[in-house]
Amino acid sequence: MSRVGKKPIPLPDKVTVKIDGNTVTAKGPLGELSFAHRSEVAVRQEDGVLYVDYVDGGRLGRSLHGTTRSQVNNIVLGVSTGFAKSLEIQGTGYRASLQGRMLEINIGFNAPVRVPLPDGLNAEIVDKPPKITIKGMRKDQVGQFAANIRGIRPPEPYLGKGIRYEGEQVRRKAGKSAG
Repeated sequence: MSRVGKKPIPLPDKVTVKIDGNTVTAKGPLGELSFAHRSEVAVRQEDGVLYVDYVDGGRLGRSLHGTTRSQVNNIVLGVSTGFAKSLEIQGTGYRASLQGRMLEINIGFNAPVRVPLPDGLNAEIVDKPPKITIKGMRKDQVGQFAANIRGIRPPEPYLGKGIRYEGEQVRRKAGKSAG
């Protein structure tokens, strides 16, 4: 059995969970999310705590045990507190702005890069230092959108300019040596 899968999932006060067959639905202050799991694992609720049990299915069931527990935990956390990812913009003249549901990023290209915000996500921008914070209920959606923004101009190893995750360490290379 998975060590991750054995851990119980505590339910916050404002979250209600409904288990209907292989579908787990969580409602909270931020909204409602559901997750359909495979029949090799089962989810049960006891005294305000969720448990994910390994039922059967051999190797596949064992491999899905911890994954299912993490997915159920993510929907519970998503409807109660949500998820956030912060990106820093490093470089002279690099900046970002938010115009409605459109994120506009000036990062050294001849025209600003415009990226529409997907449904369910919000963005906040701080000017000094330039920082973009992406918030949403679904952890995978927040992480994927942050990765897409970072992919527009990843940090380069010589000067460190570009878009990076908050706290990300960029390995710097030595420049051309004079000789």
